[in-house]
Amino acid sequence: MSRSGRRAADVGDDDGLEVSFATLDDGVGLVVTDLVERHRFRLFTDVPVAPTPVDPETHRFPVDAAVAVDAASVELPTVVSVYVRDAGGEMLAETEHFASEEFPDGRYSLELCGPIKLYLRVDAPVTVESDLSRTRIEFDGETTVRVGARSHHEEPAATITTTEDPVDVMAAVSEFASALKTTSPERSYPTLRGHPPLLERGERLAVPDGITTPDTGVRLELPPEYRSIYVAAPLSYYLAADVVPADQPRLVTDRGFEHDLDTVRGFETEVERVLKQTFFLDCVTRTEGFYDVDLHERAAVEDDLDMDFEWLYDQPLATQVERYLSVPFGTVEDELPEWRLTSHVAPDPENVELLPFVTNDLAVVRTPRTQPEPNSEVQTAAADEFFRDSTFTRSAAAEGTARSYVQPETADSLEQSWIGEGAPIGASKATTSAFYNRLDRSPADGDIGITVVCNDPRMADERDVVGDVYDGRDQLPFDVRVHHGLSRAELREVLSVETDLLHYIGHIDHEGFDCTDGKLDATTLATAGPDAFLLNACQSYEQGAALIEAGAIAGVVTLSDVINSGAVRMGRLLARLFNRGFTVGSALEVARDDSIIGDQYTVIGDSSLSLARTNSGPPNVCAVHRRGDDEYELEWETHPSTRVGMGSLVIPFLDDENEQYLWSGGSKTFDLNRDELRQFLSLETVPVKIDGSIVWSDELDFSDL
Repeated sequence: MSRSGRRAADVGDDDGLEVSFATLDDGVGLVVTDLVERHRFRLFTDVPVAPTPVDPETHRFPVDAAVAVDAASVELPTVVSVYVRDAGGEMLAETEHFASEEFPDGRYSLELCGPIKLYLRVDAPVTVESDLSRTRIEFDGETTVRVGARSHHEEPAATITTTEDPVDVMAAVSEFASALKTTSPERSYPTLRGHPPLLERGERLAVPDGITTPDTGVRLELPPEYRSIYVAAPLSYYLAADVVPADQPRLVTDRGFEHDLDTVRGFETEVERVLKQTFFLDCVTRTEGFYDVDLHERAAVEDDLDMDFEWLYDQPLATQVERYLSVPFGTVEDELPEWRLTSHVAPDPENVELLPFVTNDLAVVRTPRTQPEPNSEVQTAAADEFFRDSTFTRSAAAEGTARSYVQPETADSLEQSWIGEGAPIGASKATTSAFYNRLDRSPADGDIGITVVCNDPRMADERDVVGDVYDGRDQLPFDVRVHHGLSRAELREVLSVETDLLHYIGHIDHEGFDCTDGKLDATTLATAGPDAFLLNACQSYEQGAALIEAGAIAGVVTLSDVINSGAVRMGRLLARLFNRGFTVGSALEVARDDSIIGDQYTVIGDSSLSLARTNSGPPNVCAVHRRGDDEYELEWETHPSTRVGMGSLVIPFLDDENEQYLWSGGSKTFDLNRDELRQFLSLETVPVKIDGSIVWSDELDFSDL
């Protein structure tokens, strides 16, 4: 993969830097790059600029790097939320689409909620205007604009050593909250929740110097056993609660408040409810703080809650928790955001090391109640039916690979992950190696590298289609390299070269990748270059697992034989979803619903990895239902990305929509006429569900609606 890209203009050459600034090709503006997460955003200026580094500390909010440019205006290539604050930090305005705001001469900080977190600081009059597609910021003449940027990449600050004694594990988990950047309700924003310290097993408990955990007066009393600790770890982190041994599980505060966690609903369900309820009400309460926005969920529940949110915002966390849990869960249940992830974690000592990553995702944790089953007992009826009349699958073996499977219990979340023995059906397989590989991801400037390998000429259709998909996005440059008919030595070399995504098309069996001169077993690789991969071949699970162990972060693999025509459709759809900013996990969730063989695919590794990013809001899927001659119902379903996760705010760009919504995988429904629907779907290229099948908005024939 090419790592050169554009020349960073005096900023970003430091190997430790996570963001860089460079001039656009014509010099009339900046391109800001998140070097770790591989995302970019462009700022157009009215005149050519020469960015010079400045002290990041001049910005009110934390940034990784900053530059100064001289310009009279800055234009963004899309509409994003802009928060305007005065010199004292008070928010003066929040602008969205079709906005027009003017501010007199003064000192202002403008927070741009684009694909990379950006801040502009100016001493000048400011005008912010936006239409359907762009945002423009003017300063009433040329002025110095200080531009700061912060990467969304989070790295643990330390590693804690713990023994396998559950009491020591409790003490280690109690230190997770040291990563919180605040204990105010704003910690419900994902960018204010840092990555918990890593855990490793050793002969004694050792907490490094410098780890400081806030004292919130909240503690979780739990039986000293792995099952209880694992389930409660994300709640302990979020509430900055000490975890201590006790006979009965309960949440207590130093004010004398007690909340039983061993209810008729069960311990796991009660912990889940407490996490969701406290998190949700923090999201409502924080509207009294730095981000005074019109929140849809606050309007929906406020009349049913006897709460003074202005008073509550300034109270200690223990008081807030006590007040939150005095509300019956049913009062807020209907408005809770759909949770991103449920993690099924086997209560084994070796899984202690995965707890920081599960907690960083703020996952709902369950402990498995099912055991892996042999291959012959887990069948997918849809695939069997598909194969019955098929003569061409992507199998290179006469018999399938012997492996054990597990079927996690269904959960009320967008995605599920499995941490334990067996290959999961309907959930991603999370591994320690994948998460550590993600942490080791090195900063890289330049285009996003895509490597396509097709080792069977009969599958050239998919090669040509996905090559066009990856090459077809002008505003997000990809470096696409296509290979075909590789030998073992050639494929070994390709698999060792750094690239962001490997898209493999061909045959795989238990012996490895099918090459022109035999098989290449990925377990023999010293290192794997791809960050992510799609092994669109039969029985590719084991080879994908080997790529993870060799250095990859996440990938889509198959659990069985797949019919070629179905694999071509899956390959094309996944390529387009990756291209539009969907994470590896959410891309597969969307693609599964569109294919009869979707259940034969699964994710292995860190499913939250994304390769690209949309210029505006989160990746989304729209479903359209006709309700009359000129009446339509639009279901708007948002999906996670590096920037948009639990606690983020989103807003659909509709003329009459001014409220912010909490990010959620759940659908939000709007009634539109044909012109409104056409306008909304023209804003960006998104997958649209029509009668259960996906059509892309740039291919949609509105005359058929």
